[in-house]
Amino acid sequence: MAQTSGNLSGNMQPPPPSGGRFSVDLQSLPSLSNLPSPLQIFQMVRNSLRPWIVFFNINNFKSAVSMQRLNNRILRNLSYFQANYVFIFFVLMIYCLITAPCILLVILAAAFGCHKLRVRNSNITVVGHQLTPNQQIIALNLATAPVLFLVGAGSILFWTLGASCFVIAMHAIFYNIDAIVTEENEGFLAQVV
Repeated sequence: MAQTSGNLSGNMQPPPPSGGRFSVDLQSLPSLSNLPSPLQIFQMVRNSLRPWIVFFNINNFKSAVSMQRLNNRILRNLSYFQANYVFIFFVLMIYCLITAPCILLVILAAAFGCHKLRVRNSNITVVGHQLTPNQQIIALNLATAPVLFLVGAGSILFWTLGASCFVIAMHAIFYNIDAIVTEENEGFLAQVV
């Protein structure tokens, strides 16, 4: 067998020992600054709402004649009335919060605590570790999660999701969108679907 030789020298250094601790570099996470604010989301939904008279027009509720037309109807309704469906979800969520005041109080207390932490904007030391205001807010929200679970927020959330899905599915299945589609917005629906 022939001898081979090569230069295997290099400048390799092993990573420094972490001391057995789990560490996460929060700076490497993607920035959440490019997400729209709740007010911007509300404005986008409000600007793309379809008229409620068209949405609730009972003359347009009919059953589909075939499964292919039903599938097409559902997809077109979901794209055409998307903002209305989001609005229905938010209305049901607000209804749930109003009818469950304990959950509302916990959410308001957590929001007030987060606001106070952000306004104070100072580091605190807990068990020898410095916590930034963002870490304090995360800790407060994590501490709020079990309290929300204890007061029944999980059941409210799933009730809202279930009721929203049911209402949206019934509207998307039975609303005949072909009755309101005209030539000028047919191009919009063809692009979306």
